[in-house]
Amino acid sequence: MRTFVHTSHPARVIFGPGTVGELAEEVRRLGGSRVLLLSSPPLAEASARVRHALGDLLAAEFDGAAMHTPTEVTDAALAVLKEAGADCLVSVGGGSTTGLSKALAVRTDLPQVVVPTTYAGSEVTPVLGETRDGHKVTRSSAAILPETVVYDVDFTLSLPLPMSITSGVNAMAHAVEALYSADADPVTDRRALDAISLIARALPRLAADPADREARADLLQAAWLAGTCLATVGMGLHHKLCHSLGGTFGLPHAETHTVILPHAMAYNAPAAPDAMRRIARALDVPDAPSGMYDLIASLGGPTSLRDLGMPESELGRAAGLAVATPYPNPRELTVEGIEALLADAWHGRRPRNPTATETTPARLLEQVVASFAQAPDARVRTLLTGLVRHLHTFVSEQDVTEGEWQYAIDFLTRTGEVCSPTRQEFVLLSDVLGVSSAVDLLTNSRTPDTTPSAVLGPFYVEGPPEAEHGTDISGGLPGTPLWADVRVTDTAGVPVKDAVVDVWQSNEDGFYDVQLPELEGPVLRARLRSDAEGRLTFWSILPSEYPIPEDGPVGQMLAAVGRHPYRAPHLHFMIDAPGHRRLITQLFVAGGSYLDGDTVFGVKDQLIVDFVPQDGPTPDGRGVAGEWRRLDHTFRIAPLTD
Repeated sequence: MRTFVHTSHPARVIFGPGTVGELAEEVRRLGGSRVLLLSSPPLAEASARVRHALGDLLAAEFDGAAMHTPTEVTDAALAVLKEAGADCLVSVGGGSTTGLSKALAVRTDLPQVVVPTTYAGSEVTPVLGETRDGHKVTRSSAAILPETVVYDVDFTLSLPLPMSITSGVNAMAHAVEALYSADADPVTDRRALDAISLIARALPRLAADPADREARADLLQAAWLAGTCLATVGMGLHHKLCHSLGGTFGLPHAETHTVILPHAMAYNAPAAPDAMRRIARALDVPDAPSGMYDLIASLGGPTSLRDLGMPESELGRAAGLAVATPYPNPRELTVEGIEALLADAWHGRRPRNPTATETTPARLLEQVVASFAQAPDARVRTLLTGLVRHLHTFVSEQDVTEGEWQYAIDFLTRTGEVCSPTRQEFVLLSDVLGVSSAVDLLTNSRTPDTTPSAVLGPFYVEGPPEAEHGTDISGGLPGTPLWADVRVTDTAGVPVKDAVVDVWQSNEDGFYDVQLPELEGPVLRARLRSDAEGRLTFWSILPSEYPIPEDGPVGQMLAAVGRHPYRAPHLHFMIDAPGHRRLITQLFVAGGSYLDGDTVFGVKDQLIVDFVPQDGPTPDGRGVAGEWRRLDHTFRIAPLTD
């Protein structure tokens, strides 16, 4: 049974986009009427938004916050505070601005409201580190803890990607050290592991798309969780080293945390094996220290103290400072050990797993992942690293034999051999495994006001024949005649002129023209252009359900697992218009077969439409004997600026 003591620090947290609008109410709730706004010059835009939110509550501003909270800066801000008669502190920024607010609060006992723009996490801690005469001293007090934190996700959107990465790793460091702290408890452990997992997954998404609001929201939430860990339990070697390097040698705060973290973890790993196992699981890596290094390197983050401007000649002095004052740490601190740690960090060496003495699946995975660490394209690094991790995990979990793996290689080889300009077996494989639809769902979720997208399929051919409105694209093939009257609009319903619309479909027997070499020229496919009303019309035939090709590796795979090969009846559309996003989609025949069991998982409810039975005169006067069908549909496409 685990014995522990858990201390919670009271603080009010307001989280979400646009929450800066509640700032004035929070100040009044704390009894404030004259606010001193704290910031730094790079935060002019954020300061302007806070200034607007405060309105007539703003009494004065100080924009001179600096790293490591120098006491001379605090003295200057204190003079402004007294002259303005301020009764409340509002800070906007990262750890430097928050540190200045704390330094003023502990001297004046004024309430604080913090609006973070980074992921430092110090806004939820009662800890203050101040630098005087080149030495950084840390203290903790309830008077230091800010009363309210306003986490407005919008304030992090402009944080440059390199700063986002180092700030995120800085937050991760709080969570990592909490797990092997002497004060650790189950509540803090859970928060720490959640923070590590959130950050490890959000940072690669942010590297791929710095405007990803959900990734930034995850990072901000993780920063809060990690900050509460820092507030609750004592930190160890990592934080002591970073404070010494920053306060004494002037190294940048978040970047120093980013470089040191993997090496501090490696130093403590032999004395904290359980914590390292849990961190490794949260990171989804075999070894925590090297996995942390690989994550940072894959994101393009700093990995070397040398690159931060640390003189190699000062490593011994830095090691001496780190052990000069005793503090709790899982592993005994020695000058020699810390100097070796700093030497590895100065050179940017990847930590080695000290227990790995022979090649194992986990060790092999580490080596392969490390081989991608210096890839110049961050997105390529992220994709290859993720792919390799999943492949190796699959092989290990399923205990794949050499014969099974060779069969898989042969299967992919045969898949490639079947491909041709008119048949894409790899697309078909992606389709029947649901991967194409998964990518489609992720893509379409970013434009919820448009017509839903659908998979391209393996039978699209570039450059279909141009057709005039009202043309019969069936080429005289048998089938139930179909009149299609289609409009293209933007998301506001405004018609889109000159949209290029490619249409293609199968015949009534379920074959596309490229599958029927006896046909002369393309049929059941065409390219039309919308008129001033966004409209276009054409004749075709009613599509029917059909089996995907069964004579290749993909068809054989479906047969082997007892899956049917059929697709629900549908028409394909690809719509391009200047200034708008391309839309690739399908329209499915309401009441058709396999709507609930489409073999490529491509059916979406919004794309099931009525192909209405008709009997009598046609819209353009064409003579049709017997039943024909009519399709009326409006496609909504998104502007590129959305």
